[in-house]
Amino acid sequence: MVETDLDRILTCLDIPSVNTTTRQRFVDYLRTGAYRPEWTWLALDGDEIAGLAVWWGFPAGDRPLALDALYAAPSVADPIPLWTSLIERVPPPVEYHIFVLPDGRDDPEIAARLAAAAAAGLSTLTERFRYEWTPAITLPPRSKRLTFTAEPDDEAFIDVFQRISDGSLDVATRAGVARLGARAYAEQDVADYTMMPGPRQLWRPAHDTAGELVGCALPSANDGGPVVGYLGVVPAHRGHGYVDDLLAEITWLLAERGASSIRADTDSTNTPMATAFERAGYRMFAIRLVAS
Repeated sequence: MVETDLDRILTCLDIPSVNTTTRQRFVDYLRTGAYRPEWTWLALDGDEIAGLAVWWGFPAGDRPLALDALYAAPSVADPIPLWTSLIERVPPPVEYHIFVLPDGRDDPEIAARLAAAAAAGLSTLTERFRYEWTPAITLPPRSKRLTFTAEPDDEAFIDVFQRISDGSLDVATRAGVARLGARAYAEQDVADYTMMPGPRQLWRPAHDTAGELVGCALPSANDGGPVVGYLGVVPAHRGHGYVDDLLAEITWLLAERGASSIRADTDSTNTPMATAFERAGYRMFAIRLVAS
């Protein structure tokens, strides 16, 4: 993409689709650096745009991480090969995220995009349930058996992230550990969370009454607002329902700061986390499809 392409790209994004990216989002994220010209790929047919791929990354990051939009001109009979070639322009590891309502999972537009992603190597599809808490929902009971204290040292969180990754049910965590190793993946994960706009000072390790580390709770935020950033229990303390304590603490910390909503995702296969959200009063409102 070059600056002279902007108006044409915005016209493409005006066409209703399953894409996350809209005209306003594209303009706003170009300004922040979450979208960049060098992360926006075009396929041209003469002077006309035949295809478009819009990639997202952290404004402070140095590479794109997630595909937000695929467009093909109406004149393209089969967009899948075109989209495949656009996706292949960005080296892995990357993901493609599609957000849908629960009853929109089988939209043909989604199927075509996922087929292109799979052909480009993003063949692992994870379905993530999206949950939301609002002030209309009663706050979950705050823990009386765990102590949460501020911890300014990122190294402490790298250590607990590494310990939590052992036996994790999270698909992305298992894949990251397999690719990088537990320590390196924990370092990358903590670095990614520090680049999110959520308040770093709210991150909390959790200890039991004996002073043993049980896990950690990271309230955070993304461009859409407050989120349950990360929570997990170390293997030695699993099976005691501490996930409820961690989630409650995150919810309280964000609610106390005036959050009008708190959103969260978990893999559809991570039953313990999904049921914890439901016990805490979070409601499922959408599905995120992640091709990786």
